[in-house]
Amino acid sequence: MKPIPEAIPKLNDDQIAEVAEILRLLGEASRLRILLACLAEPASVGELALRVGIPRSLVSHHLRILRASRLLRATRNGKQMIYSPIDDRVRCIVTDLAAHVLEVPDEQEE
Repeated sequence: MKPIPEAIPKLNDDQIAEVAEILRLLGEASRLRILLACLAEPASVGELALRVGIPRSLVSHHLRILRASRLLRATRNGKQMIYSPIDDRVRCIVTDLAAHVLEVPDEQEE
């Protein structure tokens, strides 16, 4: 189990709103699937559409949102744009959330 950070950074109201918006964005299942696919291996729009099984135009739409929220970046590779996480913190966010979901509680809390 990962150690819990000693102190959570103090956030102002605008920063709290930004965190809430990022969590809201990740609450859309197709968007989260695209992010997970990019975490597994950077890919182009076409590759991502095949991996997640949704139309290319919809993948492009979600990628614009994920880039605007600073979760993904696009790097040109010839004529294609390759999408990947902007940094390792994105992987940590998703990994920690997935671990939370997969964790079996020892006892039921009331």
